[in-house]
Amino acid sequence: MKTVAGLEAKLAEPSEQLIADLSTIEGDILILGVGGKMGPSLARLAANAVREGGLNKRIIGVSRFSNADARRELEEAGIETISCDLLNDEQLQKLPDAANVIYMAGNKFGTTGREYFTWAMNSYLPGRVAEKYKNSKIVVFSSGNVYPFSPVGSGGVNEAVSPEPLGEYAQSCLGRERVFEYFSHQNGTPMTIYRLNYAIDMRYGVLLELAKSINEDRPINLAMGHANVIWQGDANEMALRCLKHCSNPPEIINITGPETMSIRWAAEELAKRMGKEVNFTGTESETALLNNATKSHQLFGYPKVSLLQMIDWTAEWIQSGGDTWNKPTHFQERKGKF
Repeated sequence: MKTVAGLEAKLAEPSEQLIADLSTIEGDILILGVGGKMGPSLARLAANAVREGGLNKRIIGVSRFSNADARRELEEAGIETISCDLLNDEQLQKLPDAANVIYMAGNKFGTTGREYFTWAMNSYLPGRVAEKYKNSKIVVFSSGNVYPFSPVGSGGVNEAVSPEPLGEYAQSCLGRERVFEYFSHQNGTPMTIYRLNYAIDMRYGVLLELAKSINEDRPINLAMGHANVIWQGDANEMALRCLKHCSNPPEIINITGPETMSIRWAAEELAKRMGKEVNFTGTESETALLNNATKSHQLFGYPKVSLLQMIDWTAEWIQSGGDTWNKPTHFQERKGKF
């Protein structure tokens, strides 16, 4: 996998399980915030599943679409697109009804200094959307950042653990969840809260950041010595399959891979494949932001792309000069400042 076209094709391969689940879900699928890192590939995955399954569904993607090429590419893939500033209530109310909504809108990076915007996007807007789509099923994208740090030997935090968000971004994410939860109770809207930790695409993600540091002979800070990752294609598929598990009150599902990944180990594996030396600074902390996703694995099965496969692909991508996005995860952040 050495080209963006090959990557996009791989991300958009629907499984038989996804097609089967979508065949049991009535109505169209509306994706709010389709222009982000994961949105375009999720929309293409949904469109391919609908096409291959012969399903009678529209896939509709909503974004501001500041990038005209991105909008055109989605339309060429069979996705209907609507340009909308979701914070503009007049535009929001004009959006079409849909039986199924994937809510991906939000703000993380650049929160520090513009906290007001992050809170508007992450905690105010959900109330407006929940009212607009009170008769729909809604899968709400959230973050494992709402959880407290846990000991690295604990297996991570599961859905039964109470949130303890650190910093305004994580606090606003919990605000998003609580506002949707309120309207779920108020209106009887079935929802799933989808708490994700670190999706991986060759163009961004924890592994790419490690590989770039190794390739550029920069030391890797081990203060956040462990993390969870999941292939973006698997994360997207699970998001769509969450439509089958919406409930009132909302179902909460952690989404990530099965491993507590050692940053030191992953860096050494990448360096080995890249024929490079790796340098470290600092030492591993006893705690990290870790997600226990065994519930999602019981519901959907284990991710189809393994951690070693992601490491192989990432090393190859960097060595072949593949395109990358300047969208760091800041997985090293221990004080909640984004």
